[in-house]
Amino acid sequence: ITVRSINAGDAGTSGMLVFSSGSSSSGNSGALIVGTGAATVGRGGMMLLSVGSGTSGAGGSLQGSAGRSTVNTGGAISVASGEGTVTSSGMIILRSINAGDAGTSG
Repeated sequence: ITVRSINAGDAGTSGMLVFSSGSSSSGNSGALIVGTGAATVGRGGMMLLSVGSGTSGAGGSLQGSAGRSTVNTGGAISVASGEGTVTSSGMIILRSINAGDAGTSG
């Protein structure tokens, strides 16, 4: 299944995709789950989050945040590498890329 917005023309803006669960006034709100399938013999699926470059403005941002609670503990953010049952587990790499001549690296 492919879901995408169409490319913009020379002076336009490409579309926006929104995937959202509903809100709730009396109970839990819905969940949004995106995943790939497991493989019995081959490699498991891959998931890639990528943000576009900007040629005449800033590059796009990738943001994540956990939920807020006014009466209990706020939501958690968890990042885990894959388990390697025979060899090593996967790596987690977080890095800030080098800045240009007039900037500061993040």
